[in-house]
Amino acid sequence: MNPNLDRLHPYPFEKLAKLKAGITVPEHLAPISLGIGEPKHPSPEFVKQVIADNLDKLANYPTTKGIDELRKTIADWATRRFHLAEGSLTPARHVLPVNGTREAIFALVQAVVDASKPATVVSPNPFYQIYEGAAFLAGADPVYLPCDGSNGFIPDFDAVPDTVWDSCQILFLCSPGNPSGAVMPRETLVKVIELADRHDFLIASDECYSELYPDEANPPEGLLQTCAAIGRHDFKRCVVFHSLSKRSNLPGLRSGFVAGDADVLAGYLKYRTYHGCAMPIHNQLASMAAWNDEDHVRENRAAYRAKFEAVVPILRDVMNVDFPGAGFYLWPETPIDDETFAKELSAQQNVHVLPGRYLSRTVDGHNPGENRVRMALVAPLEECVEAAHRIVAFVKGLKA
Repeated sequence: MNPNLDRLHPYPFEKLAKLKAGITVPEHLAPISLGIGEPKHPSPEFVKQVIADNLDKLANYPTTKGIDELRKTIADWATRRFHLAEGSLTPARHVLPVNGTREAIFALVQAVVDASKPATVVSPNPFYQIYEGAAFLAGADPVYLPCDGSNGFIPDFDAVPDTVWDSCQILFLCSPGNPSGAVMPRETLVKVIELADRHDFLIASDECYSELYPDEANPPEGLLQTCAAIGRHDFKRCVVFHSLSKRSNLPGLRSGFVAGDADVLAGYLKYRTYHGCAMPIHNQLASMAAWNDEDHVRENRAAYRAKFEAVVPILRDVMNVDFPGAGFYLWPETPIDDETFAKELSAQQNVHVLPGRYLSRTVDGHNPGENRVRMALVAPLEECVEAAHRIVAFVKGLKA
């Protein structure tokens, strides 16, 4: 077996299941899950109809590169959304559809990392665990940049020594951040691009929460948008990941895209051709319908906005919590350690959250996720409000 398999950590939800093993939840309280970031809003009916209307495409092998129409739809959407120069993001060279960004992130690291020389993959901490696992299995070493309240939950790139950048082959960004919801400003993204040029590494920006933002007039900036703003129209050393899972409530469709540096995508396509991960054609056609419609996305944002506006004031009675810049998570501080908080909240109130330390690694004695929990406001509004009231009762009980 690949010895790097032994380097992999258990996934956060494995740890959570072990933490809660054997506890007895109160039967008179219905369970409310705020732990897993799985959208629960209805999937768009028109997308489901496209799938139903094209089930005959099950008889066709899909190509790894995807159909021309989907790549053009994605390129047009990204050009509109991120104010790119017309024609700079070409469907043929700069866009690849993928089966969800989790497998796409993993595959990119395998395709890019050259383990014949010192190789590190740098990521925020807390982080989406696939960044780390992909690094291990590519033969690279992960480096974790702390994201805590002292720096607005954004890495302090100025504090990273040149020795780290010199061995860096991929830098992962996550903006809006998971779990904090922090959005990187343009000046930070420009700084990162300058670092990539100086030290010759690839920036991989995970932007899967980019379409869930509170202010309709102020969407988060993406990495390609920053490239366009500084005249970097070839997107050199920059790739982005986007998904329909959160934007369109379609996690089961397993549909997203990777876009950016054409030279990187050419090698990435070669890897994926052997990897065997082509998106079924009926899913591609359904994806086109989703990317072409913004009405359902605005409705989605409004639903999350209503939940944040209802829940945050309730929780502020007992916790230090704030509205995120984007996304659908809350990242509050806990009055007791995060593992105990999550376990006892389940046991006493049948409300389930994820300990922050499970999303982070301890470096030099510091774990940025400790004494925080991640709450995913994915349940219906009424359930989220009920969960908030139960959390308040639980915290007040700790002080009694």
